Amino acid sequence: MRSGFIALAVLVLATVASAQTGRVGGQVKDDTGQPIKGATVTAENPSASPSSFTATTDDKGRFSIIGLRSGRWKFTVQAPGFGAESGELQVQTIGTPNPPLSFNLKKGGGGGPAGALGGVAAKDLQAELANADSLYNAQKWDDAIAAYRAIMTKAPSLSVINLQIAAAYRNKKDYDAALAAYNELLKADPNNDKAKIGVGMTNLEKGDIEAAERTLKEASQSVNATREVFYNLGEVLFAKAKVDEAVAAYTRASQMDPRWGKPLFALGKVALNKGDTKGAIEAFNKVVEVDPTSPEAAQAKAVVEQLKK
Repeated sequence: MRSGFIALAVLVLATVASAQTGRVGGQVKDDTGQPIKGATVTAENPSASPSSFTATTDDKGRFSIIGLRSGRWKFTVQAPGFGAESGELQVQTIGTPNPPLSFNLKKGGGGGPAGALGGVAAKDLQAELANADSLYNAQKWDDAIAAYRAIMTKAPSLSVINLQIAAAYRNKKDYDAALAAYNELLKADPNNDKAKIGVGMTNLEKGDIEAAERTLKEASQSVNATREVFYNLGEVLFAKAKVDEAVAAYTRASQMDPRWGKPLFALGKVALNKGDTKGAIEAFNKVVEVDPTSPEAAQAKAVVEQLKK
């Protein structure tokens, strides 16, 4: 009876909430209030698919990103000659429109030297990025990789595009090429947690679980380690049946962002695996409470309904 029950729960866990997407727009200015043309805006959310979008500002510093799933997204803005800025937003796909984002970049810092875009017009760059993203979303992996690489050839400062290149290679199951792309980004940005997580999870997909654990444990020891680092470390530890350590990592991720449902959902799965129905229900209900618009919340509701039957 228990095995059939668990199988049913696992089937429900695999059900993905219906896809709805949202739009986020805003403006990028310098510290004197002047709009910045050609700034790169990257939206990232590891729990979404696609997990990354890129846009470029127009003549008035404006940008718009369409296609974001509901959830908490991190927005990073970079421009040649300016320091990068980041911020987070809980993106909604229904109801009240998402508020506009405003960024004010300071001259100098890690934005790269002036002219790093190699003279590429912002409008052209935006169109090329949109085309590359379209190819990626259509699962035309080779075409997408070629398009992203063509952009980087014209604008070498956009090293963050390696994240999309690596993701495409992972979808192709070309794990060595994915690792090479992540490492290329780490050469330019040694503290990029997305790349570190990517290395760890690619090693896991490749079957090198020891390397995956080692990479993510190293990343978790950084004073700037993000919630995503601890969550993905939990995933690797759970895959290695180091359940107590996995719980500690998931818990740390949840403590860093109590409104993030993904680690709570993972804790619910751990409880379910242990046969702790009460603990699983409590964790899944917490997901719905703190992150009601997330895909995990929809799955959590479905699982709780099955567990209560």
